[in-house]
Amino acid sequence: MNGDGAVDVAIVGAGIVGLATARAIMLERPDLEIAVVDKEPEVGRHQSGHNSGVIHAGLYYKPGSLKARLTLEGRAELIDYCVERGIAHEVCGKVVVATVPDELPALDVLAERSAANGVSATRLVGAALREYEPHVAGLAGLHVPSTGIIDYPGVCDALADDIRSKGHDLRLGSCVTGIVEERDGVVVATSTGPVRARVLVNCAGLQSDRIAKLTDGVGTDVRIMPFRGEYYELKADRRDLVRNLIYPVPDPAFPFLGVHYTRMIDGGVEAGPNAVPALAREGYRWRTVDLGDLAEIGGSRSTWVLARKYWKTQLGEFYRSASKRAFVSALQRLVPDVTPSDLVRSGAGVRAQAISPDGVLLDDFAFHETARQVHVLNAPSPAATACLPIGRLVASKAVERVG
Repeated sequence: MNGDGAVDVAIVGAGIVGLATARAIMLERPDLEIAVVDKEPEVGRHQSGHNSGVIHAGLYYKPGSLKARLTLEGRAELIDYCVERGIAHEVCGKVVVATVPDELPALDVLAERSAANGVSATRLVGAALREYEPHVAGLAGLHVPSTGIIDYPGVCDALADDIRSKGHDLRLGSCVTGIVEERDGVVVATSTGPVRARVLVNCAGLQSDRIAKLTDGVGTDVRIMPFRGEYYELKADRRDLVRNLIYPVPDPAFPFLGVHYTRMIDGGVEAGPNAVPALAREGYRWRTVDLGDLAEIGGSRSTWVLARKYWKTQLGEFYRSASKRAFVSALQRLVPDVTPSDLVRSGAGVRAQAISPDGVLLDDFAFHETARQVHVLNAPSPAATACLPIGRLVASKAVERVG
């Protein structure tokens, strides 16, 4: 960074998307100077470091959507990057299981969508399903061999090393307090001093809507609705109940995948997550309550529209959050042999899900742009899998504005 705090591109957010964007700018325009600003003392402290560690294949997403296209591209690129940088990962595959007759048509639709998205998937029934996952219960399954597991914090650390190695600034522990767009640039006020940039990129995840609103005239009414996902973990002597990854058929009306089993890169097996509205943007525990965040959630019309639309689904999610037995009951639909004594509480993550004023959960990645700014307003899962092509897309928008 120049002595006067001036750079070509300032990126707010040192999660996996912000870091991948910085790397993409470096590769496209090595002559540009970049500063990545984040209020946390380390990179990847929120969504990037609190997820299930899955490399998604891309079968769920609407054909032709950014999620479908960038996940397919990103999966292959991410694996290549892991090989290049020695980051722990494994392409182990997963199975999506229909446990009742009513789920079979949805499994067929998922198979069709998988084919439309260019994702290989094989239907399994009876002994073939049990051969893949001996303890699973289901009428049929969809085997997706290209799904994998990964160390996402390791990816973030490697991206940060890439950025530092080229002399760019990672200004960590620096909270953004104001943004002013001028004719020839943007001034970002932070707790550690101002950053002057020709272009601002907002990759702030859980705080992305608030960063956008710091600038007059950004003109977006999308806001972030935080959903906490809670996990249990199988005890070490019961990990043999799950070989790789076991998922239910998702509810097509709700953009979450349902509680499932995920073998992690360290050998453990997580079970979850549920999806309950968090009481704080960064509320990883029930007892973490931010009164400002809570007032914002409760005072928003879109929250109540959403509640009316999904009240039945959300009651089930709250019940599973409050009752271990209810959580286990949902898991037993997939693996009947699992018992409450097999599971211990694990961590949690918070998903930054964008919501429109009329209560619609945004399904695809979403951006907002001004003359000098690019805001990433919706980048939940599978953004970690797709981080490299998302970063390239955002970088192209930023570089165009630098000129």
